[in-house]
Amino acid sequence: MIRSIYIHIPFCNRICSYCDFAKLYYNKNYVDKYLDSLKKEIESNYKNEKIKTLYIGGGTPSSLDIEELNKLFDILKIIDKSNLIEYTIECNIEDITKEKLELFKDNHINRISIGLQTTNKDSLKLMNRNTDVDIDEKLNLVKQYFTNINIDLMYGFNKDINILKKDLEYLISKDITHISTYSLILEENTKLYIDKFKRIDDDVDYEFYKYISDYLKQNGFIHYEISNFCKPGYESIHNLCYWNNDNYYGFGLGSGGYIDNVRYTNTRSINNYIDGKYKIYEEELTKKEIEEYEMILGLRKVSGIDKNKFYNKFNENIEDVFDIKNMINNNLLEEKDGFIYIPYDKLYIENSILINFVGGSNE
Repeated sequence: MIRSIYIHIPFCNRICSYCDFAKLYYNKNYVDKYLDSLKKEIESNYKNEKIKTLYIGGGTPSSLDIEELNKLFDILKIIDKSNLIEYTIECNIEDITKEKLELFKDNHINRISIGLQTTNKDSLKLMNRNTDVDIDEKLNLVKQYFTNINIDLMYGFNKDINILKKDLEYLISKDITHISTYSLILEENTKLYIDKFKRIDDDVDYEFYKYISDYLKQNGFIHYEISNFCKPGYESIHNLCYWNNDNYYGFGLGSGGYIDNVRYTNTRSINNYIDGKYKIYEEELTKKEIEEYEMILGLRKVSGIDKNKFYNKFNENIEDVFDIKNMINNNLLEEKDGFIYIPYDKLYIENSILINFVGGSNE
């Protein structure tokens, strides 16, 4: 059953120090050709399923002008949205205008995700972001059209926790319903990496992570996934599709999907994509591999994995597939009310726990 579709729009109208250079700077000629190819890819692969969520993400989609956005929404009319619950678009804070927000609403988008990162001007300069944007004005405008609003918040620019505190206090004051948090990571092919920027150490990073979790919970947020927090009822339904290991389409440059036990990845070459050479990788997973994904993805959720659902999905008890008992004895996992989950105080080191499920069956 296909539950979700992700549409990748790789163009961006700015180059940030923390962004991978593989993201494409906005070019109108490329945009038109890209959208034409996107339409062909969807027409060739989409099987007219009724979907639950649709997510437009990427470089970001808001860098497109009104004409291009209209073209994109016309293309997406191909998709059967009669059962659609959540329809999200990503937006740069500087791209927000009344005209674009009205266009989003007219096309039935009901959730907006804004790449704010921080309100601190020194940190914004570090990332080569525009510091002249009136953030308050932009968010107030968004709130006239949307109640389901996600903010991407980045932390760890330096050891000053007061920057993080002020950002969180501001988002609480704006009554934001969903916050995704990310520690600044120096990826290869980014300006900060090339410039040998020194990031905070792991102890400080953990201190910041714990502060975020404690502060947001004290202010009515649910910590429902390692990096995600929401007001009750505002979980990202689309992202839960990934974490529940459900089937989804990925359309567009560099996107990936999971359909009928096959995982695939699209090319990151814009020229190949425009030429219709979409997929560069496909792999049909074994049952064991699917079960491993079930654990690795599902344990990202704070609530963990429902043992009964695991049995119903695979016709096997989770304990017969993985050495759950030993991991519980070593305090790496906990069990309660039929759920297996990572102890809350170990969420920060979840990668060191999840590695146990790579080739970690009892076979």
